[in-house]
Amino acid sequence: MGQLIAGPFAAKTLADFGADVVKIEPPGAGDPLRNWRLLKNGTSVWWQVQSRNKRSVALDLKNPAAQEIVRKLATEADVLIENFRPGALEGWGLGPDKLQELNPRLIVLRISGYGQTGPYKDRPGFGVVGEAMGGLRHLTAEPGRVPVRVGVSIGDTLAALHGVIGILLALQERQRSGQGQVVDVALYEAVFNCMESLVPEYSAFGAVRGPGGSALPGIAPSNAYLCSDGGYALIAGNGDSIYKRLMAAIAREDLGSDPTLADNAGRVKRVEEIDAAIGAWTKARTVDEVLQALDTAAVPAGRIYTVADIVADPHYAARGMLQQVRLDDGELLTVPGVVPKLSRTPGGHRRNAPRIGQDTEAVMRELGLTEEQIAGLKQRGVVKGEQ
Repeated sequence: MGQLIAGPFAAKTLADFGADVVKIEPPGAGDPLRNWRLLKNGTSVWWQVQSRNKRSVALDLKNPAAQEIVRKLATEADVLIENFRPGALEGWGLGPDKLQELNPRLIVLRISGYGQTGPYKDRPGFGVVGEAMGGLRHLTAEPGRVPVRVGVSIGDTLAALHGVIGILLALQERQRSGQGQVVDVALYEAVFNCMESLVPEYSAFGAVRGPGGSALPGIAPSNAYLCSDGGYALIAGNGDSIYKRLMAAIAREDLGSDPTLADNAGRVKRVEEIDAAIGAWTKARTVDEVLQALDTAAVPAGRIYTVADIVADPHYAARGMLQQVRLDDGELLTVPGVVPKLSRTPGGHRRNAPRIGQDTEAVMRELGLTEEQIAGLKQRGVVKGEQ
């Protein structure tokens, strides 16, 4: 019952590995994601990734008869996923307490901006707001400049992945107790959970971590370095032994053998000097030359990929991370592969993203409704068939 990103991404992850996912959409326009970003034949190509392996049922959830269909689905389901504002399900008489009376084994994942409790719970909360409240936006900037957003909806995706973790934990616990439960994921908390040492550093030292630009503050050396062809090489020489190999590779054994630079604490104090030495070396070489030399020296380094670099990269191809699917119109579309890789039960692309209401009638039959009942629901606008 999710829309846009967070709820549907969680469901997509489960669907990739074989879950039978029935997506509830409003009749007419359906999920707004169908019309986001670049469209092909009137439908977003993003939709082909976010909704693959799912079935679509078009229901007017404001209609009591549609709410009854949701109850029937919930009675047979393992998991319900929703990312409405808190209280929406309860307003339709579909709150977890009501549904779990019908199916005590039901697990309900609820993703929202601020969670189901607390003083902010009723506020609308999109991913970008969660990223800011969670502490991420303050760090993604050059010092002294406006904080920038990550170029994708990372807050929503982090919340979705935390939701999947919660579902899997709840399924495992259900093996023991036989009982379902509610998984409450807040966007800002999913981001906050990834903020590493932010809070304990403030608690212990009063330190307010600020934006570090392309560097990783407090870890040295780790930065993006300009090369002679105008590109940047990302170099992570912050391990003690790696640092020595890096200094040998750039012919700065004086810095590599300096005992005051033998550990990270010492290097942080002189990070500008170290970065200047690395930068002088990279400016005399192309990105390819830098990466080849550092690969030989076993120093972690890489280039900044565009999507064109991604689709041309042999490692992406070898790992099955770029897959071609044939759309309903017969054309091929390249989409991301499945993550993670499971050795015995790998995920995969079983069916294309559905059209609005494509599976409404089939799902109604599975619930035991007769053809006459389905026809009546369609006539009253409670459900819609394929549009």
